[in-house]
Amino acid sequence: MSIARSASSLQLARETRERFVSATEGAIAPLARAIRDRLTTLSTEAGTARSMQDNRDDFVAFQGQATQWVTLSQAGWRKALAASSGGTGTLPSALRLELIGDEVVESNILSSRLAQLIHDKASFELSDLRLRIQHLEGTTELDSKDVLKPETLAKLLVEQWLAAGLSRGLWTRVQDTVQQGLVDVIVKAYESANAYLIANGVMPEIDLKSFVRRTGNAAGAGGTGGGSGAAPMDGGVPAAHQAQPQAVQRPGFGFEGQQQQFSVPGGAPTTTTTTTTGGSPLMIARQRAQTALLSLKRFVTARIGGDPGAAGGAFQAVGAEGRTMSPGSQPGNQVGGGVSPAPRAFSRTFAGAIAEAEAAYRMAATQYMEGAAEQATLMQQTAVDLRRRTAELKKRAPTTADKATVEIVALMFQAILAEERIPFSARVWFARLQMPVLRVAIAEPEFFGTLQHPARMLIDRMGSCVMGFDAAAITGSALEGEIRRVVQVIEQYPETGQRVFKLVFDEFVAFLNRYLTQSDTTQRVMSVAQQVEQKETMAIQYTIELRKMLNDMPVRDEIREFLFKIWAEVLAIAALRYGAQGEQTVMLKRVASELVWAASAKPNRTDRARVIQDLPQLLQRLRQGMALLGIVDEPQEAHIKTIGATLSDAFMSKTEAIPQAKIEAMAERLAHLEDFVSDVGGTADLPLDAHSIELLLGVDAASIEVIPDTAGAKVPEDMIAWAHELQVGNWFMLDHNDRVSQVQFVWRSDRKQLHLFASGDGRSFLIQAGRLAAYLQAGLLVPAEEETLTVRATREALAKLDANPERLLN
Repeated sequence: MSIARSASSLQLARETRERFVSATEGAIAPLARAIRDRLTTLSTEAGTARSMQDNRDDFVAFQGQATQWVTLSQAGWRKALAASSGGTGTLPSALRLELIGDEVVESNILSSRLAQLIHDKASFELSDLRLRIQHLEGTTELDSKDVLKPETLAKLLVEQWLAAGLSRGLWTRVQDTVQQGLVDVIVKAYESANAYLIANGVMPEIDLKSFVRRTGNAAGAGGTGGGSGAAPMDGGVPAAHQAQPQAVQRPGFGFEGQQQQFSVPGGAPTTTTTTTTGGSPLMIARQRAQTALLSLKRFVTARIGGDPGAAGGAFQAVGAEGRTMSPGSQPGNQVGGGVSPAPRAFSRTFAGAIAEAEAAYRMAATQYMEGAAEQATLMQQTAVDLRRRTAELKKRAPTTADKATVEIVALMFQAILAEERIPFSARVWFARLQMPVLRVAIAEPEFFGTLQHPARMLIDRMGSCVMGFDAAAITGSALEGEIRRVVQVIEQYPETGQRVFKLVFDEFVAFLNRYLTQSDTTQRVMSVAQQVEQKETMAIQYTIELRKMLNDMPVRDEIREFLFKIWAEVLAIAALRYGAQGEQTVMLKRVASELVWAASAKPNRTDRARVIQDLPQLLQRLRQGMALLGIVDEPQEAHIKTIGATLSDAFMSKTEAIPQAKIEAMAERLAHLEDFVSDVGGTADLPLDAHSIELLLGVDAASIEVIPDTAGAKVPEDMIAWAHELQVGNWFMLDHNDRVSQVQFVWRSDRKQLHLFASGDGRSFLIQAGRLAAYLQAGLLVPAEEETLTVRATREALAKLDANPERLLN
């Protein structure tokens, strides 16, 4: 459907696309450089003769064709902008009967992986941008080749890759680099596009409740019927097309652009072809999870029909009244001859049925919790109760798509309830989420298509936390209370869709950060570790700045080394203990400039007399500073002896003189050192050991196993990225010093340099980022669960449907 819009609105939409294309086009050349750097690294790595030759061949191939790929991609991207129709519909793939070659399928698989990752990372920004563009253009869906769709850019990059003479195998080997170099840029481009539209007054606030349309006759004429035809409203115009142009259901797009190459309408599902070739373990796990979602989509599409390339696919193939539409049917007054996916209408009768089932189970669950029976018996009663209510809902479902959704969600929650590692008290609360999730899954089919849907993320996060605890540790705990609160909040706001899940997910994550670090031991370790990181980071910054100050000064190497290796750390720990402008810190900063002056040549009597007078106090302050680092006795005397020898040479003018103006400039800069240092972030080396922790606050580090970075060790960037993406609260198996422990990730430092894991026996493991990445790569730290709770539930539901496909609609 398309509704006439003003020229200014259409112009604003065009400008938004131009800004988006301009922002993303600029990422292609840097992406090529990143790929070249990656291939250069691989070509120099040791390995088997075959792998080394393959790596060299890859490097040579890309080196020769990289420029052509960049040129073709940039030109094609600009051409795609010019060809973008800005919202006019195109014929769905289900209505185009054509043979697709194996090479096309393989290329589509490669592009779909990139597009899916962009969907997952930019879910909310992309959805909001889609709504704003549809509002400007008066359409209900973007064109299939619109440049704003992730599939368009992903497909273009792969096509031009092949056109430049590069192989699909090479793309697979560098796809991690492609994703890392491209995804963040595209996400920022979506954010910028939304900000641009908001600045121009386009839908500053998006209230999803206003986008869920319930037709007046939904509960009446055929609203609860099971017919498969698209019944028109009065005058032959479906009610969905009589609404205002801005009243558009936020479309589900988790499957969009992913499936046209996979499905066989009316036939059996094809064998999974989205294999997990290449990439980091994190990427492989994501690909496996996406494969599970794609397999479910293919299964349902083959039995219900619908356009598998449309947003939400078979889960959205319904008419305005909630009736199923056949793949070739179209509403009465579809404009332009194309068929755009109908919004997910939600019949009031069916919504009422879900609400009744939810209320009834809520009462039953309360009785189960208060019952005196065995937990296994109560859990069985819970499962039977939910199964009975599921069967009743399927009978009242107005469409085959709704019936399928009810069955799939029920099977997923059956798998969750059967997970014995989730304590009983938590499982009962998980069960109460079935009806809210069903409501969201029907209204927002993207639940089945993206791993980043807030409902999935919430269930996965809660599940990953509780599966590591035993029942005694959970029952009556603050964690159980928070899960109860989360569920009750969701139940109180049934009409808000995924937004309430997103809200409580953020609240749950914030709760975890407090809950997992509330013990005195963990708090102490956190405080010390955070200060160690701050101290070491400041020491690095101070060293860099001291090097700049002494760059053009004729200072002896002995004094330089002392200032860089010893005094920079003294200043850092003083700033941490006493404050950057504390009296002790300011005094120690002055010592640095005084030492540099004292170590310069003293050709006149006045300077020599001043050195003799100030030397005892200078040495005393040097000793005081070294004592802060724990440098005492013989090591301290060795440093004093070296400094003394240099000062003796200066006294006899055996060293070079330094102008007084430079000394004064250095003293002034040191006094305000914090104004000049730059943030080195997480890229600099961070020395770490148990001694540093004990030294900093006098804490006994016996209960803390410190695992610092290995000097000189190089860890791949994808492993570092994996380490940074670990979620607080998740459980892992840690194999350290030939002892395997189950540990929970409880804290990450602000700069992501330090990571704290806690075991059940009271031990803590403080692991530095580089070493953590190395442990992940070597398999010494592995997730306790290979896949998330909802992905495993999806896989188990699909296995039951494969074995008994008739149950989907019966």
